Amino acid sequence: MSMVQGTLALDLRGCTGMPKTPELRVVDDSGRAVDDVEAWAARFAQAVVEVLGGDRPLSQLVRWTTGRVYADLGKRVRILGRTAPASQRMRTIRPQVRSVHVFAPTPDTAEVSVHVRNGRRSRALAARLELDDERWQCTALELG
Repeated sequence: MSMVQGTLALDLRGCTGMPKTPELRVVDDSGRAVDDVEAWAARFAQAVVEVLGGDRPLSQLVRWTTGRVYADLGKRVRILGRTAPASQRMRTIRPQVRSVHVFAPTPDTAEVSVHVRNGRRSRALAARLELDDERWQCTALELG
């Protein structure tokens, strides 16, 4: 029998890794789940990269963006269309949203940062979302 004084004994034998994290939901002051915004933002970001890659029509984003954001995306799509022939745009590796981080400064706004992976390359996407008539709308979009 060994004596240990001044410390707690810690036996890690049989430890199977990190304990399970309880399922928690982050809500804002109105009770709306912030993780719902995260899921919506992930789907929206995936749609944006598919539009820019030529895999989805821009018109599918019209109700989810302001006029300014929609016009900017349209300009980008036209530029990309002129610089890359359709045969080069057709690819087997599609861009994928890898992570989404949401900061909700108010119950009606969310600032989102997104990591997008396209093959071996990574890109960043930042968006400001605002709740308008009970639905989220992108009011600002930056691509990196």
